[in-house]
Amino acid sequence: MIKVSHLVKNYGSFCAVDDVSFEVAKGEVVGFLGPNGAGKSTTMNVITGFLSSTSGTVTIGDIDILDDPVNAKKLIGYLPEQPPLYGDMTVNEYLNFAYDLKDCRQYDREKHLDEICRVVKISDYRNRQIKFLSKGYKQRVGIAQALVGNPPLIIFDEPTIGLDPKQIIEIRNLIRTLGREHTVILSTHILQEVQAVCDRIIIINRGKVVADEMTENIARVVENARRFNVKICGPQREVLSMLRNDIPGVAYAEVLAARDGDAYTYMVESEVGTDIRKKLFSTLAARGWPMIGLEALGMSIEDIFIAVVDKTDENEDSRFRTKKKTKSIEARRSSAEKEMAAGMVERAASRETPDEPEEEQTGKYYDDHTIKNDTIAEALGESGEKKDKGGDE
Repeated sequence: MIKVSHLVKNYGSFCAVDDVSFEVAKGEVVGFLGPNGAGKSTTMNVITGFLSSTSGTVTIGDIDILDDPVNAKKLIGYLPEQPPLYGDMTVNEYLNFAYDLKDCRQYDREKHLDEICRVVKISDYRNRQIKFLSKGYKQRVGIAQALVGNPPLIIFDEPTIGLDPKQIIEIRNLIRTLGREHTVILSTHILQEVQAVCDRIIIINRGKVVADEMTENIARVVENARRFNVKICGPQREVLSMLRNDIPGVAYAEVLAARDGDAYTYMVESEVGTDIRKKLFSTLAARGWPMIGLEALGMSIEDIFIAVVDKTDENEDSRFRTKKKTKSIEARRSSAEKEMAAGMVERAASRETPDEPEEEQTGKYYDDHTIKNDTIAEALGESGEKKDKGGDE
């Protein structure tokens, strides 16, 4: 449905989007996830034709957004972060306005708008002025305008920002419903939102795609420790000491829950690449402390997101420090070479210029210091006479 290939967007010397490539198939609901300033909105604006790219291509269906923007945009419904609403219009006036702008004559006006209002649940508000609607219903009206013309691709940029919890749940349910018949790209920095509604997650940071996986497989992009909740019957202090000191590969252990009979629940985290389960079971059996529960804990979307973004930041910072160090070395080398060249020129010039007579040099030097040569001679003469007299005496 959509193909983004080697997309780059520069603002002067700042690269907001750096060689981004991905594809979204028909019927997919894809979360476009990243921290603030990662390049999400810029990418969405390029995809929808609001901004031109510095380089790279965006294809909607079989149409290049730059080669044929009018027909490409007919395939896109877009809800930007700030919905493009006119407060003095009623909902009905605004949707008719959108219908005319998009030239949707292939659809019966009344039936088409009635169906959209039913889907987004604003049928009872069609005669109200938009400025008197709540934030949640304004978002619904914004979604409704994106659906006018029945575009196969719908793009939402931060659709739940500023909404209360009830409104957020309603908008998420609406996006799930739309995903049954449309291709949906959801740009957001709210992690739970992506996990709740998306089939696939693309993570962008510093303008680059750093992860692209199905939602259930996103943890694969992070090589991380494994965590378990373990329920063990035995004395708490001794069991905790054993977990921390006697099981190879245990990176961390703590007591989680209050006592349940003679059992406690412990959270145990293994080192990367180490499976501690067999050693844990045999050690507990040898000490007579039954293990009555073992639950593997998956990484949350928050854990994965933080791990991926932090790793990217570390790599970029390391690259920046290396680049800065290289520039510093080159600058010092260039400075040394310039000084060496200047010294060579100066020495060559001194060899080529004949020496001036000593009298002229002395005169020039003392003229600069406002002392005349005859004054110096007189001073030297007086000094010589005194010296002779002293010797006679």
